[in-house]
Amino acid sequence: MSTDGNKKQFWKRNAAKVPGSIQHVYGAQHPPFDPLLHANLIKAGNKPPPATPGKPKKATTFQEFESITSDAWDVGDDDDELLAMAAQNLNIEVVMETANKVIENHSKQQERQRQDDTTELEPREEDTQEEVAEDEEEDEEEEEYRVGEGDVTSPEVSFASQSSPYTDGRLVKSHSEAPIGSPKDAAGERAALHRQRSLPHRQPVIPLVARMADQNTSGTPAMTEREASRLDKFKQLLAGPNTDLEELRKLSWSGIPRQVRPITWKLLSGYLPANAERRDSVLQRKRQEYFGFIQQYYDSRNDEHHQDTYRQIHIDIPRTNPLIPLFQQASVQEIFERILFIWAIRHPASGYVQGINDLVTPFFVVYVFEYIEEEVENFDVSSLQEEALRNIEADSFWCMSKLLDGIQDNYTFAQPGIQRKVKALEELVSRIDESVHRHMQQYEVEYLQFAFRWMNNLLMRELPLRCTIRLWDTYQAEPEGFSHFHLYVCAAFLVRWRKEILEERDFQGLMILLQNLPTMHWGNEEVSVLLAEAYRLKFAFADAPNHYKR
Repeated sequence: MSTDGNKKQFWKRNAAKVPGSIQHVYGAQHPPFDPLLHANLIKAGNKPPPATPGKPKKATTFQEFESITSDAWDVGDDDDELLAMAAQNLNIEVVMETANKVIENHSKQQERQRQDDTTELEPREEDTQEEVAEDEEEDEEEEEYRVGEGDVTSPEVSFASQSSPYTDGRLVKSHSEAPIGSPKDAAGERAALHRQRSLPHRQPVIPLVARMADQNTSGTPAMTEREASRLDKFKQLLAGPNTDLEELRKLSWSGIPRQVRPITWKLLSGYLPANAERRDSVLQRKRQEYFGFIQQYYDSRNDEHHQDTYRQIHIDIPRTNPLIPLFQQASVQEIFERILFIWAIRHPASGYVQGINDLVTPFFVVYVFEYIEEEVENFDVSSLQEEALRNIEADSFWCMSKLLDGIQDNYTFAQPGIQRKVKALEELVSRIDESVHRHMQQYEVEYLQFAFRWMNNLLMRELPLRCTIRLWDTYQAEPEGFSHFHLYVCAAFLVRWRKEILEERDFQGLMILLQNLPTMHWGNEEVSVLLAEAYRLKFAFADAPNHYKR
């Protein structure tokens, strides 16, 4: 079967997911994987011969790229040393060396963990065969418990440390181009990837919202000394009469402890003022204003000129995080319907576009944490007092509105903001990992076909919700984090999977992979490494136009 035939077969089954379709769906409201399609592809068993690489498109100028990517704010990374440098005027070598150190420390930490695990599993000489068998059975049970609790060793991250950020006079490609492990390891990873792709709807064994290993997201395990120290720094900063927002951004870049995340998000989003005395009055006024909108507009949802908008919202809400019980509760879905409908009629330039419904969920979860201590995934919101639930709804509405104000051109007619960002992503990847870029060209995979959803939903369909919350800690600490730093996160995210991408040898395999990347067991550590790589790319490319010259 030809490459064109494969593409026609793929898109025939995924017509509603195609960016720019009349249905205005863009794939945002569909699961990222079609099991029927996957079964048919396996049954067919035909892989096309490699297509001849077409002539590369002429690269866009840096001026064009610069017009859609502003200079990013110099902040720190997931390391105290990098945070301390945030306010200084640094050269690129120093910043990249520090970002590389974060990645290198992560790799060493994982290696020590693997060695510890190997040592624990080695049988003692005095053990009999029966004792060894019993130990192995206990280890399996313990591992199952650890996975259920989410306290699992992170999957190997391919951002390996490199000695120098430059080679042959140009920026080195991504750290993910480090030497790959043994063939046996590669075979095991391929098998695991195939199993996950084959079972996209299997109930995950760890919570989607949080896991015990992610202290900053949820749960209440004993904090380390460093985590306790960071929490104290947040509390001291927030306790003052006037919060220093610049210092709060620097501190928040590496993640925000769960205990102070609600108020920190409200401050960083601009919903609350820095002056502590004014906060209560502002909250009271904004919450009353929101419910005034409800009284004024919500009854019009069935009017002729609003009923199409409301009908689409009503259809989309049950599809929002369908695997998390919290979002399937009727009262939660009613809250989301009100938030989205009021936002849509107050923003007629864009109205409601599918994908916006996803952007409510992180705010809702974080503000629920303000009133509870237990895990939120299965929490029954009806047990909250009505006033608390109303506060959560109003706060979620205003903070989502603040976010969308910065990326509204993503959702206006023809969604020009997303079009520009996807083009910028293609340009950036062609510079940082030419092998991946040419591989996509060879099999005629357009970036718009998979990255549209990355921009439309801010990677929320590619990452567990706990990872999105951690990611948004940094986005809110970065000026224009959602609109511009997100581009570099997407680039780092794509080349993170370069080994898997280069192993796929046809259009269909690449699209299935890119629509169902295996991130189910990701947590804070993996997101921190991703952000470190994104920061390295941002600092190198946003400030260095010469890197765009071939």
